[in-house]
Amino acid sequence: MKLMFASDIHGALPAAERVVSLFKQSGADWLVILGDVLNHGPRNALPEGYAPSQVAECLNSVAERIIAVRGNCDSEVDQMLLHFPMTAPWQQILTDKQRLFLTHGHLYGPDNLPPLATDDVLIFGHTHLPVAEKHGEIFLFNPGSVSIPKGSFAASFGMMDEGKLQVLALNDQRVIAEVTINP
Repeated sequence: MKLMFASDIHGALPAAERVVSLFKQSGADWLVILGDVLNHGPRNALPEGYAPSQVAECLNSVAERIIAVRGNCDSEVDQMLLHFPMTAPWQQILTDKQRLFLTHGHLYGPDNLPPLATDDVLIFGHTHLPVAEKHGEIFLFNPGSVSIPKGSFAASFGMMDEGKLQVLALNDQRVIAEVTINP
């Protein structure tokens, strides 16, 4: 299974368009959106190209291939614009070898882990900081933010393919971080 991850779009139309374009080119089975889809939130600057209703239209073009979770800047009214469910606080994807626990990061995260088994993967956003690492018995993965990157990182997204999780720069797809989860 090949997955693409995007987090913290925050209503930025150029970022959403780039994500959808890369998703269509990637051959990924699913686009996993890790919350903060349409709104920029009171602590963030307005992102470039802020156009929440147009972001909804853009993402709706691939709605049947999206798995999403709710972020702290998402609200139930956002669901009225989106044609894919996005109000669950977490989701899980089961592979042959492990569980991928998907969450935004404000409820569950590295400092407040859900119950996970050895080699499970916590996949989260929220911090806008890329992470791809083994953490004790589990793996942590954060694709960063496609619209408002922090920590001097480039805007980024994630890919899972052939037992590897990678954080990639949105503009040029260079690898920012990676970890092998299935040797």
